[in-house]
Amino acid sequence: MNLYQFFRILRARYSVVLSILVLALALALAVSLLIPNKYAAQTSLLVDARTPDPVSGAGMSGVTSPNYMATQVDIISGDMVAQLVVKMLKLNEDAETKAAWLKATEGRGSLDSWIAKDIQSGLLVQPARESNVINITYKGRNPENVAKLANAFAQAYMDINLSLKTEPARLYATWFDEQTKVSRAKLEDAQSRLSDYQQKAGIVSSDERVDYETAKLSQISTQLTAVQGETTDSQSKRNARGDTVAEVMQSSLINGLKSDIARLEAKVNENNVNLGVNHPLRQRAEAELASLRNRLSTESSRISASIETAYRVGKDRERELQSAVNTQKTKVLGLNKQRDELNVYRRDVEAAQRAYETVSQSASQTRLQSLTNQTNTVRLNTALVPIEPSGPKLSLNLLIAAFVGTLLGVGFALLFELMNRRIRSSEDLMQMLDLPVLAKISSTGSKSRLNGSSGRLALSNGSPA
Repeated sequence: MNLYQFFRILRARYSVVLSILVLALALALAVSLLIPNKYAAQTSLLVDARTPDPVSGAGMSGVTSPNYMATQVDIISGDMVAQLVVKMLKLNEDAETKAAWLKATEGRGSLDSWIAKDIQSGLLVQPARESNVINITYKGRNPENVAKLANAFAQAYMDINLSLKTEPARLYATWFDEQTKVSRAKLEDAQSRLSDYQQKAGIVSSDERVDYETAKLSQISTQLTAVQGETTDSQSKRNARGDTVAEVMQSSLINGLKSDIARLEAKVNENNVNLGVNHPLRQRAEAELASLRNRLSTESSRISASIETAYRVGKDRERELQSAVNTQKTKVLGLNKQRDELNVYRRDVEAAQRAYETVSQSASQTRLQSLTNQTNTVRLNTALVPIEPSGPKLSLNLLIAAFVGTLLGVGFALLFELMNRRIRSSEDLMQMLDLPVLAKISSTGSKSRLNGSSGRLALSNGSPA
């Protein structure tokens, strides 16, 4: 079927198309007049997720995520907000509503949920394009109720939004309070163990005591080194010949005795030559010489004895100092061990202190968050009682009815044509008989002409043959 045939069919069956169109318009007019008027009230909310939290300072940066806005729309449209609206407006206390619920559900289920489902049917939540504004529209038959419900949904959402923000913080605050008690107990236990250890070890100031004992050990070690040097020197003198010892060689008495001995030896030798062996002067000189030699020997022995005594005293002093060094070293090592153990207890106290401070800070922060009464949602306007109804819209309904009626009319016209096919043009005849049309005879008897391009004989102003 070509376009020419289509228009020929519509022309022939225009009454069907016109009838259905008129019927559709009449039906739309009747429905628009019979349907009760509906009213719509709208309020708007500004949701700004970029506003930083006054306690934690956290906030979304940049443009608000579309997912975040979609989540807020779902919250407003959800059962939680609707049930809060039921409680706010006390819809569950209305006797007629209870009777309708009993009749519809026979008492099964929850009254609040049933009412919430009912009032959700008139709710329309739409986020504005390219902005953080959410429009809440409520439609119904009562203009006062739609305004009241629109405002109630907005307020319920703000309350729920605040609850969703503070309830987790309240739960965290409770948990952090318990953890604070545990951390405080651990800190007190660590401090108690540190104090007990200090009392047990008698430690007042570990670092000062260790420094004092270390200095004392260093002093004793220095004394030991000095005594060991003296003892070594005494031992070398002890093992040397008596006349080669420095004390002997440097003694003025010994040197004087040696000089006197040399002088007397010379005098004795002279007397031996001049006086003879038995001369009294010679014998007295020899007696003096022997006495001087005894004194020299005695003085040398005394110096050697003093060296021996100094060596033995040095050895005894060395042993005492060595024992004192060992004792002091053991004491210092013990103090170092005590200090290490004390540092372990101190580190336990410091770790417990840091944990307690961290938990206390988190507990204070979450406690403040749980007490906040501000959200990132702002009411931009309040829904007012609508004066004019929002529907039904007569002009729009008639326009839709005209469009639909035209389509139905054309469809029925084609359907009737297919059910009762008529020949309305030469193309219909060619399609039905599958034969070429040789000529068309005009009803006005005009002169015929030969159509050379198609090989058919046709007459002007061709009516169907």
